Amino acid sequence: MKGWSFPLLLVFTLFSPSIAGDSLTPTTPLVDGQTLVSTGGIFELGFFSPGNSPNRYLGIWFKKIPVPTIVWVANRAIPLTDSDGVLKISKDGSLVLCNGVAKVLWTSGSTVSASNPVAQLLDSGNFVLGAEESSSPESFAWQSFDYPSDTLLPGMKLGWNLKTGLNRYISSWKSSDDPSPGSYSFKMDPHGSPELFLYEGSKKIHASGPWNGLQFSGIPELKPDEFFRFIFVSDQDEVYYTYEINKRPVASRLVMNTSGLVQRFVWPADKQAWALFWWGPRDWCDYYAECGPFGVCNSDQSPVCSCLEGFKPKSPQEWNLRDCSDGCVRITPLGCKGDGFIKLSNMKLPETISATVDKSMSLDKCRESCLKNCSCRAYASANISGGESGCIIWATDLIDLRNFVDGGQDLHIRLPASEIGSPKSDSGKKKILKVIIITLVPGILLLVSVGLYLWKKNTKRGIPNASIFNKSEGEELELPLFDLFTIESATDCFSIDNKLGEGGFGPVYKGRLEDGQEIAVKRLSKYSVQGLDQFKNEVVLIAKLQHRNLVRLLGCCIQGEERLLIYEYMQNKSLDSFIFDKMKGAMLNWQKRLDIIIGIGRGLLYLHQDSRLKIIHRDLKAGNVLLDKDMNPKISDFGIARIFHGDQNQENTRKVVGTFGYMSPEYATDGIFSVKSDVFSFGILILEILSGKKNKMIYQAGYYSMNLIGHAWRLWKEGRCLELLDEAMEYPYPMSKGPRCIQVGLLCVQEKSEDRPTMAEVVLMLSNEGVALPQPKRPGFCIARTLVDRDLSSTEQHSVTANEVTITILEGR
Repeated sequence: MKGWSFPLLLVFTLFSPSIAGDSLTPTTPLVDGQTLVSTGGIFELGFFSPGNSPNRYLGIWFKKIPVPTIVWVANRAIPLTDSDGVLKISKDGSLVLCNGVAKVLWTSGSTVSASNPVAQLLDSGNFVLGAEESSSPESFAWQSFDYPSDTLLPGMKLGWNLKTGLNRYISSWKSSDDPSPGSYSFKMDPHGSPELFLYEGSKKIHASGPWNGLQFSGIPELKPDEFFRFIFVSDQDEVYYTYEINKRPVASRLVMNTSGLVQRFVWPADKQAWALFWWGPRDWCDYYAECGPFGVCNSDQSPVCSCLEGFKPKSPQEWNLRDCSDGCVRITPLGCKGDGFIKLSNMKLPETISATVDKSMSLDKCRESCLKNCSCRAYASANISGGESGCIIWATDLIDLRNFVDGGQDLHIRLPASEIGSPKSDSGKKKILKVIIITLVPGILLLVSVGLYLWKKNTKRGIPNASIFNKSEGEELELPLFDLFTIESATDCFSIDNKLGEGGFGPVYKGRLEDGQEIAVKRLSKYSVQGLDQFKNEVVLIAKLQHRNLVRLLGCCIQGEERLLIYEYMQNKSLDSFIFDKMKGAMLNWQKRLDIIIGIGRGLLYLHQDSRLKIIHRDLKAGNVLLDKDMNPKISDFGIARIFHGDQNQENTRKVVGTFGYMSPEYATDGIFSVKSDVFSFGILILEILSGKKNKMIYQAGYYSMNLIGHAWRLWKEGRCLELLDEAMEYPYPMSKGPRCIQVGLLCVQEKSEDRPTMAEVVLMLSNEGVALPQPKRPGFCIARTLVDRDLSSTEQHSVTANEVTITILEGR
């Protein structure tokens, strides 16, 4: 598999001859050039050199699988520098690995006091040390399964031995040439309701959710099937996860790769390569606490974050600008007495490290216990394998919530009575209420029907209140005006079921006109950060633009307090929902990604040069590129675009608006924008589309943390730029085009705007391989935040350091 399997001739320069059998004794040491082979010929143990490294390591690999696949390494951090390594059982009964001068580089540590110690390689891939008569794991003095490298095999335990304090976890290799522990690890946390966490160093970047009796609540796709049986044990002695294979012959491994992905591979009997069965993190919502405390992530919505019912964004402006890290806060404080609960279905349960767990308590008792505890925020069942049983209670902030279309479980959120109605009810009041409803509803419905009929009759399409435009703007619009009734009918009165997402402008709804045409309706929110000026700006600008790579505005509605934009509906939503989702990203092969890049480039070239106006978009990013049913890209969202007149080449603004991570340095720091600002943003898009990673994602390189630009620049300078390409992208792809496309991206993100090519030059470079490319200069390293809206006329300022570059940011009060 890309990014993991090693070149055959470099990993094993020779297939070493096996010594007799599968075992090692005090009188039969193993020297470099010899191997042990398990009884069934499934696994082999010996010395190897990974990738291009000259160093030697003691490891275990699959014997019969033609792709060399290492599953365990003894001396990960201390390699042998020659071929004189020896593995033997020492006089004290421990395993030791020595170099040519008898220096011990690795030892099992555990000893066997019996007179006949034996080390044996089993068909499970476990290398065990014990007395000759040892036959069960309990009798082994030491076993390799207790000390995993980057791979979990069937039967291996991922988790804790609570009696001995042994923590079994997997950690990535530093690189394909270096098996020493890398930046990433996958570990079990035994506190609360135990769950698995993926770490980068000490930072959590993914959580599995607690085990619910069937699976981890945050990984619904990993459930028992005909191939696998998943086992979770949590008692006073051990807390661990393991898996077994039901259907043979199938080889399997769970791997922590060098890029921070946990991957499950299988080798079916009828195949000649490892097949990727599952991986994670898979999408935005798989990243830990993406939406902050009390925020819910849903990867099928845009934006992906929303607040729980009864909560509102803690930082509304940042939330509208897609920075949801602060999460949400309660609208009404809890009152303790009289509080109630709402049930949320298909939920990944929040992090449980600080939660209280009682496996014997019923769910009804769990609810009662939560109500009695004024600090309780939520409760859920601890086990859903046979109904609902057990109890988890959260008394702290709910973090890392996610909603699934299919999967997850019920979560009961505590709210004050005013938010949901009192949990207590009076039967007499209910009867009275029923009588009132039965009496009044028919009359109300009749009045509403008559009113709607009269309103529709008196509302003329094309004559809504358009006074927000001045006379010249109105004359130039040449844009159909829809009446409100038509749009309400098309969207089922802006039904929540038709809601596609929400941004700084406001919510977006799917609709269908009477003639069957599907539309997308952007509804200006009265709390919108963009506001009326940007609504006007978008209408005036996009009404004058026509290009196959720009989204088409069908019309608008300005009636009463409503401000609506009606667009063509894009079946595949936004580009970010594909390239940052590993499953959807696999649908984009090399040619499709290149077509998308070139399509965006042509749309941007039209804005800069070929349209009636020279337009600077100012917020070009993956979320503002939509994909039609054929995956053709269309640039959208012109709310903050600006028109350049005559020979104007650049402009200064006191208010910087846009998306950090896509902003050029001169715009982010000084408010200077031009066509070269859009070129910079396009360069970021190229790198994101090719890598499948967001620019705000952090990579570890030596002592510095860097965003995607810095990572791409480092790989380019080291001649390893192909490592940037998305692992989800299927082979084959032209080996010459990958580096060329990356080079174009780096040319676009050069620090000085005058060094960047124009979009005409960029499109030519991408479309014609015969065009010679210059070597890129140092890129402009942008800070990896989400969105900004700043007034540069303010005198308050502070410095932020990012990737060895200090940028002074002027912030408005």
